[in-house]
This record gives sequence, C-alpha cells and structure tokens, in this order.
Amino acid sequence: MEHISVLLHETVDGLAVKENGLYIDGTLGRGGHSLLVVEQLKDGHLFAFDKDQKAIEESKVRLEDYLNHITFIHDDFKNMKKDLEEKGITEVDGIMMDLGVSSPQFDDASRGFSYRFDAKLDMRMDQSQELTAYDVVNKYDFHDLMRILYQYGEEKFAKQIARSIERNRLIKPIETTFELVDVIKQALPMKVLSKKGHPAKQTFQAIRLEVNGELESLKQGLRDATSMLKVGGRCSIITFHSLEDRIVKELFNELSTVEQIDKRIPLLPEQMETPEFKLINKKPILASDDELAINNRSHSAKLRVLERVKNNGKDC
Repeated sequence: MEHISVLLHETVDGLAVKENGLYIDGTLGRGGHSLLVVEQLKDGHLFAFDKDQKAIEESKVRLEDYLNHITFIHDDFKNMKKDLEEKGITEVDGIMMDLGVSSPQFDDASRGFSYRFDAKLDMRMDQSQELTAYDVVNKYDFHDLMRILYQYGEEKFAKQIARSIERNRLIKPIETTFELVDVIKQALPMKVLSKKGHPAKQTFQAIRLEVNGELESLKQGLRDATSMLKVGGRCSIITFHSLEDRIVKELFNELSTVEQIDKRIPLLPEQMETPEFKLINKKPILASDDELAINNRSHSAKLRVLERVKNNGKDC
C-alpha cells in the first residue's frame, strides 16, 4: 500500500518554513513531510532521522532531487540533540514528528506489527536492536506483562490476557502474530469478542510501544527538540493515540505557561514573567473531511504546534 502522509500541509505549514532555515524531521518514514519542507529550501538544510534503515533507503528515492539539502541519520529521534551537537548544530528553525508506525511498516507482514497478517513476532522499528515482540511475550514475567498491557495498551483485561500468555507459553513458545491473537481471544469474554474492532488491537499496541520504547523516546526527544528551537522556531507533532497526545499536550502546556503570581503583588509590566513558548493551536488540528475520506490512518491523528517566542528574556 502506498504511504499517504497524514496532515501533510497542516504540519509543514505549522513550521512556517524559511528558505535558509535548519529543520529536523524526527520521523522520516517515506519522506512525505520532508519533501514538502525541502521543496521550500534555498540555502537551508534538513536533518532527517529514522530508526528504520529501510525507511531511509526508500525515502532517498523520493527525495533524490534534494539530497544536497538533506542529511540522513539512522537513529532514534531521542538522540537528535546529541547527534546534531556532534555535527556542530545546536539550534534549528523547526522540528516535526509523525509518531507511531508508518503504513508500510504495518503492511509489511514480515515486520510482525499487524494482527492482520501471520508473521513472526517482531515489531522492531530498528531491525538492529535485540529486543523483539517475541522476547516480550515469551520472557517477560506476569507482572511486567500486565503492567505494559495496562499502561501502554489501556487494556481493561490486562490481567486476564497476561495470565493467558503465561499459561500458553508453558506449553510452547508463542511465536507468531496469529498465535498471539488466539491467546488474547482465549482471555476475553464473549461480550468483548463480539464488539466492533479487533480484540488484539490494544495488546499489540502495548507490546509495540514496549519493544520500541516509544513513549520514553517521545518524552526525552520532545523536551530536547523544544530546547533546540531558535526564537521564532516551531515544533509540529502528530500523535495517533491518547498516550502520545497526553505527553505532547502536557509538555506544550508546561512550556507555554508561567507560574501564577498573586494579583495583589504590585508589579510593573516588565517585571512580570512571560513564557518562552506559545501554542499556535490551543486545540489539536484534526484531519479534514477530504483527508478522512482517502486516508483511514488520519482518523486518529492530532497535530499540535508550539513556537518559541523568547530566549534568555528576549522577546521574539
């Protein structure tokens, strides 16, 4: 299936791209968002990160006319600050991230991300890392399984599913996606199995997040990303589920507000503290009806944009 970039124009428009600016794409994927940025660059440059080497190689084809404006970095975006400091880059004009798993990763049965295809349990975005979904399912103890299913999958039946996994793997290892789906179904009551939607969705999400350390990467990477923004620089982040969106929303709100001071304390305007950042959109931007009609992945997408407005006390 062809990968269609979610909230493409909204995300890049949110960056207010400057032709000589420095930009980061923390989740290159197949290069849709990056292409729209580099098309607007004259003397600027884009640093494109991805944990998936296959995504980098495939995106190079799409971006072949602009390779002199792009540096590709095979790494988790949580390391962007360190990686760019090594290249002498400490400030940028904009950063974007399209979180989660891309459509090509889901649609490649061999990657083991989807409960729609039978494949070995894998779910690694970075194929060079050791931890796989097989390891999580077959080696984590009951309490750790229950924890990740509850925290990362928001699964109401986390305890029952963890018990079912524990019981079945004593007989033989759970090796494939379809085997895991069967184990999950064994743990769920008929009223849940008869509901609309796949019964394994939340469990697969939880295991994927654990394998790739996605939420911890987001917490670290997002804070580092905002710290690298120049005055006037912007950060555009697309999320696809409530756990991601909560992290982005809470950090953006934290950075764009200051501690309230008792109004009875007499202060001159210049003595009043103001935040270093401002929200470009107080509510998340959602996909349009036209996009929803052609791209199913966009239904759960939320875009939030933040701008740095001052640095070291200087207003933008």
